Amino acid sequence: MTSVPDTIDPKIAGEAADWLVRLHSGRFSEADRQACERWRQRSDEHDRAWTRAQAVLAKLGGLPPGLGRAALGAGASRRAGMRVLTGLIVALPAGWLAWRAAPWQAWTADYATRSGERRRIELPDGSLLVLNTASAVDLDYSDAQRLVLLREGEILLRTAHASPPDPRPLLVRTAEGSAQALGTYFSVRQLDARSRVAVIEGRVRLLPRAAPADVVLTAGQYADFSATQVQPPQASQHPPQAWLDGVLYADGMRLADFLQELSRYRPGLLRCDPEVAGLRISGGFQVDDTDAVLLAVSRSLPVRLVFRSRYWVTVVPA
Repeated sequence: MTSVPDTIDPKIAGEAADWLVRLHSGRFSEADRQACERWRQRSDEHDRAWTRAQAVLAKLGGLPPGLGRAALGAGASRRAGMRVLTGLIVALPAGWLAWRAAPWQAWTADYATRSGERRRIELPDGSLLVLNTASAVDLDYSDAQRLVLLREGEILLRTAHASPPDPRPLLVRTAEGSAQALGTYFSVRQLDARSRVAVIEGRVRLLPRAAPADVVLTAGQYADFSATQVQPPQASQHPPQAWLDGVLYADGMRLADFLQELSRYRPGLLRCDPEVAGLRISGGFQVDDTDAVLLAVSRSLPVRLVFRSRYWVTVVPA
């Protein structure tokens, strides 16, 4: 009997790693899917490399925050991440021993969560920081400021009530600017080319990088802002902290948008066929069991689920 080799050719493993990262870049098209499938079918080793790549994805619970976003870039962080992923694909399962010593700090943050994970952190000043799914932050506490750098995802921050009050400003910085806590409890989410802040208690000052003036939000309000302007504040329809309990709310949301939100809590690729993208869905959904959510969607709308694998699901017309 011929034994199956334990390792994968590094070149093919690197190609598999690249396909895996591109899949999570948010720009994975139908043409890309077909090209990936053609690549996988080129040889048994290509197919085995792709199987290994998905096993890596399962072990990690999704790609570490930031790598998918940088999929089309060429920076040092992406290169470091690709080397690690390639090494894991080459030598799985022996590679997991090396993974523990791999230079993840080169491309992950001080604190990070995987898909479906939430994490609570007590900050040096006693404030409470909670990371939602697939999120990452850096901390920079100095004599002059208290800074939380949101690199990816979504956080909740409840400021400590120190006596006497800490004179250093407490800021959450995103790609578009900063949110300054004014004795408060609030959420911040990094979106594509914009940030969203929702205030639960107290007030928060929004400071876009290139805006001529700041805007102060009060409890019950949320607003999106770019680097140059803040959108008009709006009243929050649902508690911004609902995700603490694993709840995702939808009020007549387009199915495509709902599945995009749900995909934050589920490792792998979750696609929506354009024919059903405009269907509307409402309700509160427990995202700690995304399979159950998808089943509920298939039972409430004229759609069905097509599983290419556990990590590749498409919602299509029934």
